[in-house]
Amino acid sequence: MDILNGGELAEKAASLFPKRIIFFDLDGTLALSKADLDREMAELLRALLGKKTVSVIGGGGFLQFQKQFLDKLAACSAKELANLFIQPTSGAKMYRFVDNIWQLEYNNTLTEEEKSIIFSMFPQALRDIDYIEPEITYGEVLEDRESQITFSALGQKAPLEEKEKWKREENGLRLKLKAALEEYLPEFEVRVAGTTSVDVTKKGIDKAYGVGKLLEILDSRVDDAVYIGDSLFEGGNDHAVFKTGIDTIQVNHVDDTKHIVGKFLEADK
Repeated sequence: MDILNGGELAEKAASLFPKRIIFFDLDGTLALSKADLDREMAELLRALLGKKTVSVIGGGGFLQFQKQFLDKLAACSAKELANLFIQPTSGAKMYRFVDNIWQLEYNNTLTEEEKSIIFSMFPQALRDIDYIEPEITYGEVLEDRESQITFSALGQKAPLEEKEKWKREENGLRLKLKAALEEYLPEFEVRVAGTTSVDVTKKGIDKAYGVGKLLEILDSRVDDAVYIGDSLFEGGNDHAVFKTGIDTIQVNHVDDTKHIVGKFLEADK
């Protein structure tokens, strides 16, 4: 894993020019958690889509991607969007732009029975770790995203500042919840995600799976690609990509990503 700053980021970005495929995490990498993609990032990504294949892998569902990300790329042409792949729910699904619409490429939807099992285990796991529910929550705490069940401690619509405060004070609570759920749900994949979330998907479905599926679809090698994310550290929701052997860059803020993409585009001039 590369944790870079300043000139090192610029140097690393320039070295990525030969890469044909750029994978990005969404929250914390391209946009703040559940916040809309800003205009500067949208312009940078449009320029990048004119040169490279781009995939965005995030924990949210497709509707969240639509609101937060795709709606902000309205200026992109159909040709540019054809170079963009969307992989919601941590790579459990994939969409690509064909005939002017976003079409589902593959889907690892949980069955109703699997969802029922997952939902039933959360209360027990939360009791096991002596979880104290926050006094105020915002929206659904336990959400069905079809291919993923997501627990968000403050609810899906919590303000970013409240989520960041909760994360600073959680003291490893989500890792404890992850461990408890893994005891009850050994046949599923459980991971810490975002700022307040824990996700559950089918076994083997994670961001490494998403990377591998796109490379397979594009008939490409892992050496052709790089993954950029803010949670590549041990326990982070991007860490799984190391299983693929892909090159990576750890960013600490959305501004780091802008710097990398900008330098990457400069190197291509």
